[in-house]
Amino acid sequence: MAYALLHRKWRSTRAMYYTMIAELLGTVGVLVMFGIAQPDLYRTKLWRAGSELGFNSSPNVILWAYANYEPQPTLPFVWSQTLTNFNVAISVLSLFLLLTKLIAFIMHVWFPIIAIVINFSLTALYVTSIVGQAGPDHLDPAHPSSVAWYIAKPCTVAVNQSVQSSCRLAKGAFAATCIMLGIYCINLGLTIWALLPNPANDKVDDEDEDDTSSPAALKQGSQWEMHGIPQTPRTGAMPYTPRTMAFNTLERKLPLRNQYA
Repeated sequence: MAYALLHRKWRSTRAMYYTMIAELLGTVGVLVMFGIAQPDLYRTKLWRAGSELGFNSSPNVILWAYANYEPQPTLPFVWSQTLTNFNVAISVLSLFLLLTKLIAFIMHVWFPIIAIVINFSLTALYVTSIVGQAGPDHLDPAHPSSVAWYIAKPCTVAVNQSVQSSCRLAKGAFAATCIMLGIYCINLGLTIWALLPNPANDKVDDEDEDDTSSPAALKQGSQWEMHGIPQTPRTGAMPYTPRTMAFNTLERKLPLRNQYA
């Protein structure tokens, strides 16, 4: 019994379809949430509101650097345009890979060894997104922040209704990202489960394949095919089967012509 690494069957086809449905709903959710956030729907607004509340640094550091001809400081990842673009990119990538997985799964070519690489990569990408959305801000030593204020605090700490709406959108995007991370962790678990040794999955009938493909087996099969056919005056010692007749016809060898010539 050998371990089949490539052509392995999934333990539960129903679980795979259920996770794909959940993945589709979650992917559409993050695609919408990250799409409306681009390029800067609420990022700078929440950054400025946190600065006014004393929770984090101020976006005015960019203007201060321009005014004093100083190099631009390294912005915290949580307030950077890079995070916004990154979130949109992984949501589009998730939708593309989901459609690819669905087609490959229907065609029985979505193997666990391929799925584990993709699921692990997507899990790492969504972990990066979650860390970025709730990331620290130590740009201003007077107002350090270990977690973004719109994640650690309720939205009602801001008096402005517009800021509260932006805070709720950011919280929703963060929650959708956490749901996607959970879905990919489940996918990763199903993949690892399929890759574990399974006697029913690892059973390889090498002896049966050798027996049926060897020349001796083919010869024995041909003898079995012609076994039990009674001899007739016309056929004599050489019985004729439909297959023999077909080949003789192709070779222009008619049995009656050869016997009674």
